[in-house]
Amino acid sequence: MTASWSLDDVDLVRLDILAGRLALVLKAGDVLALSGPLGAGKTTFARALIARLGGAAEVPSPTFALMQRYEVSHLILTHCDFYRLEPAELDELGLDDAVSEGAVIVEWPERASSWLPHDRLDIAIDETAMPHARRIELTGRGSWAERLDRLMALANFLDRTPYAKAGVRYLQGDASTRSYARLALPGRSAILMNLPRQPDGPPIRGGRPYSALVHLAEDVTPFVAVAGALRESGLSAPAIYAFDLDQGFIVLEDLGEAVFGSEVGRGRPLDELWAPAVDVLAALAGQDPPERLPIEGNAPYLLPPYDAGAMLIEASLLVDWFWPVLHGTEAPRDLVEEFEALWRPLLAEAEKADLGWVLRDYHSPNLMWLPEREGIKRVGILDFQDALRGPLAYDLVSLLQDARLDVPEALERELLARYCAARGAGSKPFSSDRFVSLYAMLGAQRNTKILGIFARLAKRDGKRGYLAHIPRVARYLERDLAHPSLAELRRFYEREFPAAEEIRSLV
Repeated sequence: MTASWSLDDVDLVRLDILAGRLALVLKAGDVLALSGPLGAGKTTFARALIARLGGAAEVPSPTFALMQRYEVSHLILTHCDFYRLEPAELDELGLDDAVSEGAVIVEWPERASSWLPHDRLDIAIDETAMPHARRIELTGRGSWAERLDRLMALANFLDRTPYAKAGVRYLQGDASTRSYARLALPGRSAILMNLPRQPDGPPIRGGRPYSALVHLAEDVTPFVAVAGALRESGLSAPAIYAFDLDQGFIVLEDLGEAVFGSEVGRGRPLDELWAPAVDVLAALAGQDPPERLPIEGNAPYLLPPYDAGAMLIEASLLVDWFWPVLHGTEAPRDLVEEFEALWRPLLAEAEKADLGWVLRDYHSPNLMWLPEREGIKRVGILDFQDALRGPLAYDLVSLLQDARLDVPEALERELLARYCAARGAGSKPFSSDRFVSLYAMLGAQRNTKILGIFARLAKRDGKRGYLAHIPRVARYLERDLAHPSLAELRRFYEREFPAAEEIRSLV
């Protein structure tokens, strides 16, 4: 299976743009084969790709060393130039190791034809009658055929926007399949979100996959809809400049780089950031989310409910994934049944609680500090595509029990009181005691879920870095379970799961 894409009259600017767009889809295991005559621009293209991935601006040609290794934004990239390769040298280069740990760019691939994998992207660069223009033919082989089709779709999308000639610089991916890039033009920039439509996972309950059971976004439609609704509510969600719902591309406002977590790492005190973020939630609690969120030129998006069934499925990740990581076996059926029986009445109460917006991942990786703005607009909000209508305490737990960094218990209590005071001064009836009880229960649910998710990411997906956060999450869980209303649940956890201080040595 192959796919082809021909580009004519490619100058240095267009070559750099192509390299930036290709950087968005490059991943470990990829092989790019660059062919063409001497002086055609193979090394120029390789340098542009390395730079757009966050590598050095000055990239030496590996003609004499044969291979040059770069640790760039999200992978290790090996640049090979086989012009001077002797056949006997091929087996000694460790190319298979280079592919297993990252991506490989090969100039003069015909000199290593016996090694080239079937799955690869061929990039042929040829001279034209114009001295500064090239003709480029891209051929995707094997799995690259589908990915090249997507790269062409991305190019067609961007070419219809004001950012058609923008430089593209890869920013990041995340635990999902999303990737982001900064689109830069003189004096302005934007962010490109790349989220292909997600296929359904395996069925786990009633023939339905996890994503459907817990109402996770499977395309960019919810992001576009929720962004518009939050901006209408006076919050700093990014403006949407262009989108393609079918392909999964969005060009959105660039809110900068002052992510809460990074700001804390630079020494900014937590309370200077977390207090305004609490004020955002208190303000948002006074606004009922519409059931139908409009999207220009498309059908409205129906905001799903955060129901007890979804919350139980999430909590069950603890026994589905965290238990096996600790014990090496599946959780016994009677333990699972006891676990679910304890949670059901608690979650049923959550459905009756004070309901409103639940952004779901309202925590440090998804919050931006915008000091040039005023009031609650100083808090930029990202990653809200999984938003729901549900219990208002949930997002406050996400913020005050941040899974990625330590929020001191004293600060948590102070900010919880700040939120309750703001809600109590509002026009809607509000009971602090009931809210605090619900806060503890939803904290226990969320941290139970996160322990399961981090174990799943490590066990199933090989992303063991998430295990470092598990002791912190377990400590938050112990805080929540200390609430008197959760005494029976606490006894179960104390009996079946180790204390937080013991977990580090077990995971």
